[in-house]
Amino acid sequence: MTIYIASLFLPYTVNFDLQESRDPPPRTTSSPSPKPLVETATPAPPTGASLFEQQTTPQKVGLTPGATTEHERIFSSTLAKAEEEQTGYPFPSQANETHLTAGSEGHSPAWGSTLSLNQPKPRAAIPPSPSILKHQEPIVPAPEPPRERPARELHASSIQPIHSPSRRRDSTRKFSFSGARWTIQTAEQGNGGLRNAVRSATDAGQLEDQVWVGTLGMPTDALSAYTKAAIAEKLRDECGSLTVYVSDGDFDGHYTHFCKTILWPVFHYQIPDNPKSKAYEDHSWIYYVKTNQAFAEQIAKNWKRGDSIWVQDYHLLLVPAMLRKLLPDAQIGFFLHIAFPSSEVFRCLAPRKELLEGILGANLVGFQTDEYCRHFLQTCSRILCVEATNDGIQLEDRFVNVNKFPIGIDPTSWDKRRQATDVEHWIKTISERYEGKRLIVSRDKIDQVRGIRQKLLSYELFLNTYPEWRDQVVLIQVATSTTEQPELEATISDIAMRINSTHSTLAHQPLVFLKQDLAFPQYLALISIADALMITSLREGMNLTSHEFVYCQDGKYETRKYGSLILSEFTGSASVFGNHALLVNPWNYRQCAEAIHTALSRSEEERQQVWMQLHRAVLENSTANWVKTFNETLSRVWNEQSSREIMAVPRLSVSKIEDLYRQSSRRLIIVDYEGTLASWGSPKSIIVTTPQRAITTLTELADDPKNIVFVMSSRMPEEMERLFRMVAGLGLIAENGCFVREPGTEEWFKLTNKARTDAWKEAVCQILRYYQERAEGSWIEQRHCSLMFHYGTAEDQVAASRLASECAGHINDSCANQGVHAVMVNGALVVEPADTNKASAAAMVWRHCLERSEQDPSIERPDFLLAIGDGRDDEPVFRWANKLEHANAVKHAMTVTLGSRSTEAKATLAQGVTGVLSCLEKLAAATITATGT
Repeated sequence: MTIYIASLFLPYTVNFDLQESRDPPPRTTSSPSPKPLVETATPAPPTGASLFEQQTTPQKVGLTPGATTEHERIFSSTLAKAEEEQTGYPFPSQANETHLTAGSEGHSPAWGSTLSLNQPKPRAAIPPSPSILKHQEPIVPAPEPPRERPARELHASSIQPIHSPSRRRDSTRKFSFSGARWTIQTAEQGNGGLRNAVRSATDAGQLEDQVWVGTLGMPTDALSAYTKAAIAEKLRDECGSLTVYVSDGDFDGHYTHFCKTILWPVFHYQIPDNPKSKAYEDHSWIYYVKTNQAFAEQIAKNWKRGDSIWVQDYHLLLVPAMLRKLLPDAQIGFFLHIAFPSSEVFRCLAPRKELLEGILGANLVGFQTDEYCRHFLQTCSRILCVEATNDGIQLEDRFVNVNKFPIGIDPTSWDKRRQATDVEHWIKTISERYEGKRLIVSRDKIDQVRGIRQKLLSYELFLNTYPEWRDQVVLIQVATSTTEQPELEATISDIAMRINSTHSTLAHQPLVFLKQDLAFPQYLALISIADALMITSLREGMNLTSHEFVYCQDGKYETRKYGSLILSEFTGSASVFGNHALLVNPWNYRQCAEAIHTALSRSEEERQQVWMQLHRAVLENSTANWVKTFNETLSRVWNEQSSREIMAVPRLSVSKIEDLYRQSSRRLIIVDYEGTLASWGSPKSIIVTTPQRAITTLTELADDPKNIVFVMSSRMPEEMERLFRMVAGLGLIAENGCFVREPGTEEWFKLTNKARTDAWKEAVCQILRYYQERAEGSWIEQRHCSLMFHYGTAEDQVAASRLASECAGHINDSCANQGVHAVMVNGALVVEPADTNKASAAAMVWRHCLERSEQDPSIERPDFLLAIGDGRDDEPVFRWANKLEHANAVKHAMTVTLGSRSTEAKATLAQGVTGVLSCLEKLAAATITATGT
């Protein structure tokens, strides 16, 4: 079985050599040696510059504003480069080994990710049209002179980057890329957490055959069709990757404009509604759709039955539904690496329904935390008006499972990297520089969601509140800069300058603000010797920096160990570590300041106890476990869902049922009423009647002493009595299982607590009235143990459906602790007890049957069970009956549905009510034939 892993960027890209050479290029017969991939947590995408805007000058090393010493100079890349010459260990690319946030694509070239590579520039630089009625068509590249060269002659091993600003040279370069020699290189942009998870699982033997699907992460319009085909062939054959080609204009509109300008801010609660934002004047949706379609078509062309597809992150939200349309039977999983916002935030997106429907094409939807799962379920319920359960989303024709799968780090790769002597050297260097000081470290990108401003203000408050720590504590803040946040950078610089100007001395600098990234050995050394790590993100899918810090605090290098973790409660990692971390609200500066004081004041014994809990959480949520659990869950839910597909459920064999019926010694028959024994009638009807054919059939079945017959319905007990008063010996289940009446008795058993029911009904009634008043023509029906908001008769069906969906979400949020839930069915919203349903009533009937057989040996226990229904509320009965048979509690259990949706029933009846009555009549006739009466 092949697993297709679809991510926007492939782990590989291409480097071109444009230097003229008369010698034939050397042939390459082996796979390229990729740069070593270490455990990373990828940074947030910048919100301004295009992916294709390459910088030709490296980022300058920024000095600490207002610094009185040169503490920050030990972290400079110049010194790190010198250490490379002394130690013999290569100085890694600052962009290649990043550790910021998990769950997003990697850095853009603004961070220097392509400075060492020679790649084409984009040909289409025209932004999406500001008018929704007009979109700029992508620029079609001019045809290039034909050049037939074998693919093997296009590969080369030398890399000679050429940078020329002149227009004449640039035009030459455009032509030269198609004929130039090229090599496959390890890509630096992309989701590092995902790549490390796949790599570690592959090394552990958990993934044997995986294929990456993605783009090269570079402009491709300048390449000829032949060159593109050669690159795709080499990546497929030697790197196990499928290349997706989209035009430069489509990719720029998808990634730079829609993903980074619209989706990323909204998913991180940064709604672009300020006057300066142009997000909703940017109609780039069409490019997002086209890019997603290209991914779906590429996967569909290569997919074979039995293969599995994993779609990754917010760049490809539409791919699952597109694949479901192309491959109805495919096993599709989707995982979102970033946060999923609340429904009130998500509804601000213009294509909100399309995005949700795109995700729901998957069999399994995964998130980092329970909170994100809950947000997704509520959003689907309110916007799509679908039924949301704790396990997932019930659609009309199938079920979509939703679950959490927190991603982590790979301890094995970290153990290998920590053995390098360059790490030990930097630990010694930093320890000597800050001897006698307590170090708090942090590493973030300067953007609105990282909370650097809040962190610095909290640190300033700590220094002001606890002056005894002023000469002992140093906060080392590593901040990678972007040009898209000048106002934020200016604000942060002002705060940093104020802290150092106020609290610095000639011998002490309380804040080391590094406006630069670190080399990986420096970073590893820093988190190994720190007394605390402080993360104050305002919103973050998962923060792997915190996992890395915990893992490195074991005292391996005989440094300070068991450091404390100060972590924002708005990160996904907060749910992983729980209260073992010092959880803070970044906006509560006093709380953050107190957390710093607690972290520095703890005894070693207390720190060790807390660290052991944190360390256990890191190991339990490793990358290998993430891959294993996601893969196993996807396989399981796909098998379950496939068995429920209406096309996979066989038609009922009436002759087989007759045979089992005749052979049985005692039978339990449970049949739904409305939609099964009789067509749906008006809920307002005062005079409700049951068809004579149904009355006759039920009477004949109930007259057989071997039969125990029950009819179940959502109607109230008094209605059920009136409907079936002519049938003696018939058992009744009313209000979807809240009431049960045994055959031959007049007493009703109530399965719910009256006091508890009365307590929630009054509060829920007020909520229902609020929405009922806003939906003209709707009405509320009060039952003994439930309430129904009927909106099917409303004048404006669309508005009423939306209001009902909002009402369901409102009730499920506010009344969950009262044991009730709201479910939308057939033009009505039913509010009923969550722990009582038709299955619980059927289970009670079954227990009574067993008790009677134990009390009276002449009464045999049922060995044949038949359950027939047509609606979603009958599914629990099917599930219960099937489990009885699997547990060998009953010899034969037959579950039958009339519906056209996914079901847990074993068989279907296509003739509706008529088919049910015909089947029951044949069973009754079998009884008469057997008894001769």
